[in-house]
Amino acid sequence: MEYVENKVSTLRKEKDVTQEEFADKIGVSRQTVVAIEKGNYIPSLLLGLKIANYFGKKVDEVFKLK
Repeated sequence: MEYVENKVSTLRKEKDVTQEEFADKIGVSRQTVVAIEKGNYIPSLLLGLKIANYFGKKVDEVFKLK
């Protein structure tokens, strides 16, 4: 079975940013950030690009298909 693994939580903590601050920066709710970090929600391409851009990474450095 395929799934998407992500490094959002790790990258966010490395930047010392709260879930709330991160959510505000990318234009989503904190609950969305929680769901992404837990792997319960796969963001749209647009949101995935915003997330990667926020961290200064390529999308495939943040999200991996497993």
